[in-house]
Amino acid sequence: MLGSFSSNYAGTDTTLPHLSENGRDAADTSLCHVLVADDEPHIGRIIKMKLEQGPFRVTLAYDGQEAMEIMQRDADIGLVLLDVMMPRLTGLDVLAKMRADERLKDVPVMILTAAGQETQQRRALSLGASEFLTKPFSPKKLFARAAELAGVAPDTTDAE
Repeated sequence: MLGSFSSNYAGTDTTLPHLSENGRDAADTSLCHVLVADDEPHIGRIIKMKLEQGPFRVTLAYDGQEAMEIMQRDADIGLVLLDVMMPRLTGLDVLAKMRADERLKDVPVMILTAAGQETQQRRALSLGASEFLTKPFSPKKLFARAAELAGVAPDTTDAE
């Protein structure tokens, strides 16, 4: 992963931005910041890759506690995607904590879960989830719903 690098070679200050995996400036504030929390790293990477084809920059968390820590640290998160079954705190635990937090209570939340978890779906919706997607999900549908929830215009040419 690239980090910031400064040099003063021959009197020239060259600062390289911190770049995400797709080569974008990771600090680009014109992009909607999305937090994706899923304990399956390959699922998180797929979601990240898909969303970063459009107007999103993505931060990954691998359990619910890490997701909460990121949200407490980063004030600019505009959308959260939570897997239901995660270690330390479940997605539903995180959702409940978000809705009880004045700063996070209005952030849209999309819940991701395995098929056949209707009880979790009802609980998620009662806790204020904005959307509920069942795995396996269509990346194209996830992208469209994320753009809608975040209130951003997707660049459909890149997200196909």
